[in-house]
Amino acid sequence: MAKKAVASLQTGSKKLTKVIKMTKKDGSNSYTFSESIISPDLANEWFNKK
Repeated sequence: MAKKAVASLQTGSKKLTKVIKMTKKDGSNSYTFSESIISPDLANEWFNKK
């Protein structure tokens, strides 16, 4: 289960994207959040990896 939240960040000549993925922990009702700032080209790959 992933929640896609993408914000565009622009610093100088580089365009970056902040991505946040929410995943449910096995065996409990809690969630964890993973954040990263990456290139927009790699955003879909980042969401698809487990």
